[in-house]
Amino acid sequence: MKKPPTQYTKSGRINIAYQVVGSGPIDIVYIPGWVSNIDLMWECPELVDFFQELGKTARLILFDKRGTGLSDRVVDLSTLEERMDDIRAVMDAVGSEKAVLFGHSEGGSVSALFSATYPNRTVALIAFGIFAKRRYSPNYPWAPTDEERQEVYDMIENSWGSGDMNLESLAPSKAGDAAFMKWLASYFRSGASPSAAMVLTKMNTEVDIIDILDSIKVPTLIMQRTNDIDVKIEEGRFIAERIEGAKFVEFDGDDHLFWAGNTKEILEQMRVFLKTMKPIKTHKKQLLTFLEAKLGFTQGNEKNLHGLVGKFIGQYRGRIISLDSSSFTAVFEGPSKAAHCSLSLVDAVTKLGARLTIGIFIKEAEIDEIEGTDDAFSVQFKNILAKSGQNQVLITETVKYLLSGAGLSFTSHQNRDTISEILPALFRIDETLLDEELKVEQILSVIPLKGSLLENVLQSIDNHLSEENFGVENLSREVGVSERQLQRKLKQITNKTPNQLITSVRLHRAKELIISQENTISEVGYMTGFSSPSYFSKCFKKEFGKTPSEFLEAYA
Repeated sequence: MKKPPTQYTKSGRINIAYQVVGSGPIDIVYIPGWVSNIDLMWECPELVDFFQELGKTARLILFDKRGTGLSDRVVDLSTLEERMDDIRAVMDAVGSEKAVLFGHSEGGSVSALFSATYPNRTVALIAFGIFAKRRYSPNYPWAPTDEERQEVYDMIENSWGSGDMNLESLAPSKAGDAAFMKWLASYFRSGASPSAAMVLTKMNTEVDIIDILDSIKVPTLIMQRTNDIDVKIEEGRFIAERIEGAKFVEFDGDDHLFWAGNTKEILEQMRVFLKTMKPIKTHKKQLLTFLEAKLGFTQGNEKNLHGLVGKFIGQYRGRIISLDSSSFTAVFEGPSKAAHCSLSLVDAVTKLGARLTIGIFIKEAEIDEIEGTDDAFSVQFKNILAKSGQNQVLITETVKYLLSGAGLSFTSHQNRDTISEILPALFRIDETLLDEELKVEQILSVIPLKGSLLENVLQSIDNHLSEENFGVENLSREVGVSERQLQRKLKQITNKTPNQLITSVRLHRAKELIISQENTISEVGYMTGFSSPSYFSKCFKKEFGKTPSEFLEAYA
């Protein structure tokens, strides 16, 4: 099978690379694990054969998540929520209203969350070798211990560039195949830099999707090999038992990679499942993130505060479902947007002399008619908010696990009412976003441009792309965050300093312009803030491994 052309679509302000294979009657979106490179996939005969067979049954959609492979690497890590946005962006780009999600390994976590959050865009869920969490606990004893995860970190730090990456454990049946193992090492190295691989791995260590598994209502097929070393067979059984109606299939063998070993059996199980599954035409419920807030203000500023609340929630793609003089409730499609909206609101409201306490939790809710949150869980949550301190954001443990990669820090919330069967634990987000020196009139104008701090930063850089002297001072002033906070936050959420991020954004936009072939390379350099052609060429090669001329020649 010939390698399909690589195309790009925007997820927010990030370019996501994707390819489309086959022309079957149903769409399958393949969500790879850890890191990937969709171009390098086509240099592995075993993987090509698998795609070719699957392409006879369905239209197969491949993509690299942000920060990996051919997608923009202006960020080294992403939240599960941002990765869901990437999936939707790719589906929209290829005109896919609904698709089967095929998640492998770490890709299974986001596939499962997507299925629960967007059931009406998910025909079915197919997963191979997936896990629910990546850190040992008594209720999930098959996950690696901290010491075992440290061994993985050490491998990345010491061996990522050398090829001595102990990859035989992922495909023991291929351990004696030198060509395959060489390709696998190259595939991983081309998928992410050592620093990106490290932050992705550490982010995965914090992910836990156990509490959302029972919210998955789409037809589900979970596949696992009996002696998989990387992800234990018990993990697949555990997940399947918690998804209503899920089919669990166990294969002989010890390969973690589905394209090694008995691949024909896997393909046959997928074909049978796709032919016999009975998708639900329209789902009435989905997983949603709720924001409950207790509001206090001085006389005369109620109108300003209500307006501010509405603007912030709207910009973070949330929806207010109730609002009165002392409280409000809003709903979001994911916890990251709710968390960053909450932090921005607390900062802004506090600086206006008012008081705000926010709680965030996740639950299934009616899609068309989201009513007030008056179930036992929500009532207890509101009672805790009423007794909690002012100007803070509290979250449930489930929300905390899904915020891995968001660059936030948490502290256990000590409250004698928090420990119960209904509400076992709460955490406080320890962050502040707005510049402490902003005046009241500035607060009212600092409304998020697109949503998250990262989206605001990327938009600001894009707006000043050709200005060579645009730097950290200009950037911090435009997004309303102090230079110190900007340095810390961007390092947390992108693994880059502000200056490194500015340069990286310029270079990725330059790559886009070169691909369009509407301007000369020199013109592209000037358009993206590089007045020196030689410096532009040097920076471009450092970022992409090729000079602009070499890149254009290879692309053409």
